[in-house]
Amino acid sequence: MVHALRYHGDFQLNFDALAPGATGMIAEGGDRVPLVPWPGAMDGVGFSYMERRGRKFVVVRVQFEEHDVVLPVPVPLDPERHLGYRRLGPEPTPLSDPLASTLLDDVIELNPDRTSEIALLLNRVNQVRRSRRDGGATGAGAGTPAAG
Repeated sequence: MVHALRYHGDFQLNFDALAPGATGMIAEGGDRVPLVPWPGAMDGVGFSYMERRGRKFVVVRVQFEEHDVVLPVPVPLDPERHLGYRRLGPEPTPLSDPLASTLLDDVIELNPDRTSEIALLLNRVNQVRRSRRDGGATGAGAGTPAAG
């Protein structure tokens, strides 16, 4: 599966109003702008991140199909652990299964009150993965989430 990280705006401007189903963000100039679409090749989990002061990036939202979990405790992105030393840019950054798995582990550890929501998301990811491996229908990934 191909997973991805995408920019969801400045933390100070956007985090307090973040909710499942969000399709835009407030830009630094105060205008509301749409989020960059997920890449077409993405069929896995979508992670949205925000930038804190000092160019510190934190994951604030996890999506797959209709599952859309806003994290009350943002997860700091570690360049080695979560990105394999890749840099973030204006376009969504693809993530491999191992990097996405590590990031999900950290999301769960820092957000224990969201464990059941994240478990449902992971269960659906595993159903889709099994279906593909067994030659069944592919299902839709976060590349076509209900809430972009």
